[in-house]
Amino acid sequence: MAFKALFLAHAPDGEAEKYRCVIATPRYYKLFVIVVRDQEEAIQVCKKAVKEEGIQSILLCPGFTHRDVAEISEAVGENVGVFVARGDGPSNKISREVMTGEGWFLEKKKG
Repeated sequence: MAFKALFLAHAPDGEAEKYRCVIATPRYYKLFVIVVRDQEEAIQVCKKAVKEEGIQSILLCPGFTHRDVAEISEAVGENVGVFVARGDGPSNKISREVMTGEGWFLEKKKG
């Protein structure tokens, strides 16, 4: 049986049904990658992936806050590991500068 993981990223123009892929080895690993627009969509995607695909591990991009992580962990239950990819100070600065230059933080949040 393959280990099944989900990598979830936030983007202002994300759409879970449109921006997704699956990478799988012949036997041991299946990685789902999905880009979501907001926390509400993230929770829906995580719950659905756990239920329908048997996801065992969820890795979240650095854009997820501690509160977001807690909400996702609560939504998927205690049998699914939830992790966050975080960088060091210089790495965060580099990423922030690129994202700012692309207008990432200019998008207004829905809701």
